[in-house]
Amino acid sequence: MLKMWNKAHQLAEMTPPERNRWVDFLRAVSIMAVVIGHWMMAGLYVDASGELRRGDLLSVADWTHWLTWGFQVMPVFFLVGGFSNSVSWAATTAKAPRDAVGVYRDWLASRVQRLITPTFPVLMLWAVLAVAMTQIGLPREQIRMATEAALIPVWFLAVYLLVTAFTPLAHRAWQRLGWLSFAVFVPFALLTDWLTFGANVPWINFTNFLWVFLGIHQLGFAWRAGRFANPVFAWVWFAASLAILIAITVFGFYPVSMVSAPGGFSNSLPPTVALFVLGAAQIGLVLALEPAGRRLLDRSGIWTGTVLMNGMIMTVFLWHLTAFVLVMTIAWLGFGGAGLESVPGTAGWWATRPLWIALYILALLPLIALFARHERSFGPIRGGRTVPRLRAVLGVVAICAGLGATAGLTIASPDSVSGIRWWVIALPLVGAALMGFGPVYRPRNRPGAGELR
Repeated sequence: MLKMWNKAHQLAEMTPPERNRWVDFLRAVSIMAVVIGHWMMAGLYVDASGELRRGDLLSVADWTHWLTWGFQVMPVFFLVGGFSNSVSWAATTAKAPRDAVGVYRDWLASRVQRLITPTFPVLMLWAVLAVAMTQIGLPREQIRMATEAALIPVWFLAVYLLVTAFTPLAHRAWQRLGWLSFAVFVPFALLTDWLTFGANVPWINFTNFLWVFLGIHQLGFAWRAGRFANPVFAWVWFAASLAILIAITVFGFYPVSMVSAPGGFSNSLPPTVALFVLGAAQIGLVLALEPAGRRLLDRSGIWTGTVLMNGMIMTVFLWHLTAFVLVMTIAWLGFGGAGLESVPGTAGWWATRPLWIALYILALLPLIALFARHERSFGPIRGGRTVPRLRAVLGVVAICAGLGATAGLTIASPDSVSGIRWWVIALPLVGAALMGFGPVYRPRNRPGAGELR
């Protein structure tokens, strides 16, 4: 870790003055909120009969539903994504000749590769583990529970890649329409919720993955264009959004919890208007704090920590629940369930949280050491050639479908001999092949830990 810190410090010293450090800080803080939130909300315990049970803090402590307003930070990721994609796409089109062929396809392939490369190792490891656990005779339900818990984070990647694919159209819409290119998504999200809950139209709610997160993504363009530069405007945006959020949850139809919780429908899977409004409130708050935050990031230590975190951010995101499952497995099989006697939400459970989180961090550190290099090791697109447009589109669709199925269905199969759904594993691999790259990459001479993207 000391070596990684020193490398991050070197990169931090080379940061150009025009870089908006608040973008990188928000990305780092958001990922930590997700990690801590997952480690806190989910929990296993041993019941009175000695059986291992899956607990859920949200189901036993209603007051924790309010905490999801701070821990459900996916909208902030899409805000940062909109800002970053705007910078990247503008730079790409500025350098490319007007008649260049395949500019978009090459740009999209590079963005997809940055995200999918660190994802392959965790998918392949859990596929191997699922097969092995099936063959030695572990209960299928426990295998499903383990793979589901470990691979939940990949749903975000499926949606993020899909939204990223719309960047050129979204960017052009922002340049021509400004705020209207954001506002148009509000009635779409409202209509989707009405069709879902009012007219009981099946499956239509899944379109909100696009309407909600494309809308948030547009606010990243607005941020880069300086529309939130006035802190007063940002504070008013935050206050108005928070007032609407309280009105539609506390006094309205939507649950307070912004993640899936017992006793109501989910505001996040698929997203609802409530999550859209929460995102708007979060964005108003973080952008109102930007001037003070950027001054804080002028401090070398804080900025170096931000650079370090950004250099391994995908590894932390993808592997933190594997670390959780690893610790739980060792406690259950190696120590007979020692420490798992407390039911989530009880005083004893809360008292032991710091210890358990420390154990999760210790389990995560070697995973970071092993797999963080995949965030910095990219092979070239095959042969340096631009793939045909149809192949690129089909590749992105296959990757998104595979990652979505991984999170929604899980890779574990309840009845196959192998124990896994091979087609779920195959889809991202096929998609990557269609786009011209595969799951195995040779390290290249690229910046090390702390690389800023």
